Amino acid sequence: MLGAVGEKDAVLVFQAIGVRALPAATAEEVNAAIHLLAKEGARVIFITEAAARLAPEMIQRYASDQQLSIIPVPGTRGTDGYGELQVHLNVIKAIGSDILADNDRKEG
Repeated sequence: MLGAVGEKDAVLVFQAIGVRALPAATAEEVNAAIHLLAKEGARVIFITEAAARLAPEMIQRYASDQQLSIIPVPGTRGTDGYGELQVHLNVIKAIGSDILADNDRKEG
């Protein structure tokens, strides 16, 4: 099963393609939605970047769960860079090297 958590307008798009969508606007709602989806057996949870920023502890709690992936996606206001940063950090964690480094940025 797939799930989606975040701003109502963003997650309803997922519902249209059969994903279990749980709108959430507060930290408490986001935490409860993630926990519920995990309990129901979701294997992937798409979470808007804004919602992910409200629930870092809950996301970290499931970070080591081999059966569940929580994937940050842009919300209704577009991306704020959170999802890209999380991918970057996970690559470093997985291979022990920053292969995604922006070399131009490092030189400046």
